Amino acid sequence: MAALDNREFIQTAIDGHRHLDGALLPALHAIQDGLGWVPPEATPMLAEALNLSRAEVHGVISFYHHFRTTPPGRHVVQVCRAEACQAMGASALEAHAKRSLGADFGQTTADAAITLEPVYCLGNCACSPAVRIGDRIVGRVDATRFDALMAELREEATA
Repeated sequence: MAALDNREFIQTAIDGHRHLDGALLPALHAIQDGLGWVPPEATPMLAEALNLSRAEVHGVISFYHHFRTTPPGRHVVQVCRAEACQAMGASALEAHAKRSLGADFGQTTADAAITLEPVYCLGNCACSPAVRIGDRIVGRVDATRFDALMAELREEATA
């Protein structure tokens, strides 16, 4: 999406939420949901529209792990790091995911296919460890299943 398109989208998101009390978080969610990330030009636009300082807006963006300040890969894969998943092997899954993708949390694979992120509870504790691929939650994921899921994503990208 071109920079001008981003600005138009950001302004639309701001306009759609500025009437709310505490409009910053809903506007940030709308921007990230629509663009996949929060571009740098959003900070001054939000600050001006919501009568906040740029530091206040930046502080909120940087405080929450959910908000991305760089574009994600074609797919976002989140590994649950909550207690139930940790108890069922999420640490080993996390290490495997980082090693097999060649990307740490917050990074995107070299082919721009997959962005790896941590998440702190997917609400799928009974089937832990769990991952989320886009909006799809998958439980009972081990290294073998993780590799199969990643292969599916890459096949979809080339199909």
